[in-house]
Amino acid sequence: MSNIDLTPLYRTMVGFDRMATMIDTASRLDGTQGYPPYNIERSGENAFAIEIAVAGFTEDDLDIETKEGQLTIAGKKGENEDGDGREYLHRGIAQRSFIRRFQLADHVIVTGANLDHGVLRVDLVRELPEEKKPRKIEIGADTEASKPKLIGKKAAGNAA
Repeated sequence: MSNIDLTPLYRTMVGFDRMATMIDTASRLDGTQGYPPYNIERSGENAFAIEIAVAGFTEDDLDIETKEGQLTIAGKKGENEDGDGREYLHRGIAQRSFIRRFQLADHVIVTGANLDHGVLRVDLVRELPEEKKPRKIEIGADTEASKPKLIGKKAAGNAA
């Protein structure tokens, strides 16, 4: 994968440097990583799920963490797991340690995780704060904020 020069974005997008940094980080994090395979699913208007194939891993082998808008899922097999006395003629089920990172959009939080039949499912939801949600502005609405405020002597004279 070739390196992408994001310098033009930094020069022309005032205030969007965080977005350019996220693009740059994403291109470095997931460039050659293919293990374990995963799906990203939209399960509702503001609901998402990440499913990761983790055959052979138990709940104790997996670690899920969010920090500064980044979801990290790590799997680590115990050292004594391979010395279980079995003799493998072919070992096609990969059980090597891994780390998968996902950059989360603003206001996306993890609501839960479930391990079922070798698939780890991490549920996410986007919860916009009230001040970020769109709101309808009525034309000609009479609100206290739109009324002019009297200042100085006129305000004192009206109070009497």
